[in-house]
Order: sequence, then structure tokens, then C-alpha cells
Amino acid sequence: MRPLNVADYRALAHRRLPRGLFEFVDRGTEDECALANNRRAWDALRFVPRTLVDVSGRSAATTLFGTHWPFPLAVAPTGAAGLMWHDGEVALARAAAQAGVPFTVATGSLTSLERVAQEAGGTLWFQLYMWPEREASLALVARAEAAGYQALVVTVDTAVPSNREYNQRSGFTIPFRFTARNALDVMAHPRWLTGVIGRYMATTGLPKYENYPPSMQSRFTRAPVGRAMKKTDALTWDDLRALRDAWPRTLLVKGVLSAHDAQAAIACGADGIIVSNHGGRMLDASIAPADALPGIVQAVAGRVPVLVDGHIQRGSDVVRALCLGASAVLVGRATLWGVAVAGEAGAAEVLRLLHEETVRVMGLIGRPRIEQLGTHCLGATMEVA
Repeated sequence: MRPLNVADYRALAHRRLPRGLFEFVDRGTEDECALANNRRAWDALRFVPRTLVDVSGRSAATTLFGTHWPFPLAVAPTGAAGLMWHDGEVALARAAAQAGVPFTVATGSLTSLERVAQEAGGTLWFQLYMWPEREASLALVARAEAAGYQALVVTVDTAVPSNREYNQRSGFTIPFRFTARNALDVMAHPRWLTGVIGRYMATTGLPKYENYPPSMQSRFTRAPVGRAMKKTDALTWDDLRALRDAWPRTLLVKGVLSAHDAQAAIACGADGIIVSNHGGRMLDASIAPADALPGIVQAVAGRVPVLVDGHIQRGSDVVRALCLGASAVLVGRATLWGVAVAGEAGAAEVLRLLHEETVRVMGLIGRPRIEQLGTHCLGATMEVA
């Protein structure tokens, strides 16, 4: 049966992918409290529909950062796309370009940022993890600028590695390597083994972190020197100011859950805030983005757009976020499930479904335009629409 929603794509991806890889994308950290709370926070929001409203002209179109978006959604940075499908980053970027929404290339992508730009086009953002080697990080920023990326997304919530115990149990790492614990799991998924790993072996060889300088790159099947994802634990506001000086285009700060931090980021020159707890994959006791969003929107007071991510699975979640004051949402897992199932076509269909659901919900609540959405559309506010 054709998948009808994100959950259907997730179920199909679960069957297609090795367990360790599926869990790497799907799960959270430690007891997965943050992961569950992210979902509960969206589910707790209820709409108060208005009826007998002409909704025949409903549209989710908006303008952000000087660009027209047909849909207030961007594809979040996800380093695992190249493992979900052969050349998965390019496939996902092409799907985003087709949908007219931004695609964010991750520092840990298995495809170089230059190749994604050349082969996919569209609106491209680049997500930056600052390395301990500051000059190497600034060189990476310069590469993104030269390749024409329109926004730099600086992730600030990964000061120390998270405790993902399930990865240790499954034997899954990035870069991937075969172990006694995962060999049978991989062999039990021949379609993934031949269609992804087999194609890499037959063409470009085993993948590595293509955005890393040669001295830092780690082969796909080789244990990395130090940590697989080298990040600095000494990132400060001074570094953000330096990035502002180095980057001439849109600068977004991702991983903000505090109104104070949002204001500080704006003071450092940020053009936008992304409210996020890293999909429940870092601090397990963190507040849910949906709970943090209203206070941050109030503190920002319209000075810059506020975006949000964290378990966006339905168009109703998109509309909920917009009602709380977000200008747009980011999705990560949802489009990964699409690309894992059917490559570019699967990712494009997930984006189409989310757009269709969003516009449907807008019609059902009697608010056919983005600018008509607000807290007055939610029952918990007890406001009169």
C-alpha cells in the first residue's frame, strides 16, 4: 500500500534499514524523555476552529529572509542522509529544491557541500559545528560562501557528546564500521547492503566526511581518530561574533531554548533563531521546543524570525508551531524516512504530504492564510478569535 503519511514512511524505513542505522535516526538519548516530551508538547495543543469562513483561497506561502517560500518549512541538517540512500544528501536536496524549500547540508555530510550545490541547486543552507581548530572551521565557512549557500546555521547545543546508549549496544557508529554485533543485522538487510554500500563500493568507494579537511577525514569503515564528529567544547559568544564577521549572508543560531540566549544571539548579529533541543538527542532532561517557543517569541519581539524543530510529523504540527509564533519549522527525521524508502521521490512525497496536510488544517480551522494564525487559534489561550 502506498504510504499516506510520515508514520507510514517510518514503518517502511524500519523494515528496509539495519536496526542500528534506523535507531541512530529514530531514537533519542539516555531514557528518551526529551524525545517523548517533544511529541507530547505538540499533542497538548488544541485548535479552536472557526466555521462558515471562505477558505477556498487557502495558502501556506510566506516570505522569509527575503525569499518566497511556498511552504514555511526547511529540511534540517541530518548527517545520516548518505547512509539512508546512495547519494542521499543529493537526493534530499533535489526534493527540497523541487518543493521550493531550503535544504540544510550538515558539517557531517557524506557528500561535499560543493557537490550538493552543483547537482541539486535550490535554496541551500549550511550547518556548522565549530571544530577545536578555529581556522579550519572558518575555512569551511568560506567554502560554503564560495559555493553560494544562502544561510549559515550554527549549532550551539552540542558542547559535549550526548549519551546515546543504544548506539553502544547496537555497535553502530558514524563513520560506520562492521563489528561482531552489527554484521548479522547488516546482512539481514540485503537491499540496503547492495543498494547503498554496494553502490558506494562500485563507484566512489566507501564514504567519508567530505566536508572535513583531508587531515580530519575518517573512512567509513575505519574507527575515527578521536571522535567521529570533532566539535569544540569551548564555543562562546565571541565565536558567534567572529562568525558574524566572517559570514556576509543570513546567519541562524540553532539549538536555542532560552529567551536570554535568543536575545544574546541577536545582539551578536544573528538573523534568525532556531528553537531546538536537537530532536531529543542531546540533553535528555531538556525542555521541549514547543514549550520554549512562546517565551522566545515574546523575547525576540519580531526583531528576527524564529524557527522551530523537534518531532514535526504532521501538517497540524506545522500549524501549531505557526500559531505559537514560529515563522517556519524544520524537519529532519520525516524526510530521512522518505529518502530511505524511495530516494528523491520518497523525500519529495513526504514534503508534498506535509504541505497538503498543513493547508488542509488551515482550512479546517478557518484560517486560510499564514498571517491569520496565532495563539487565538489554540484553545489553551482562552482568547476570543
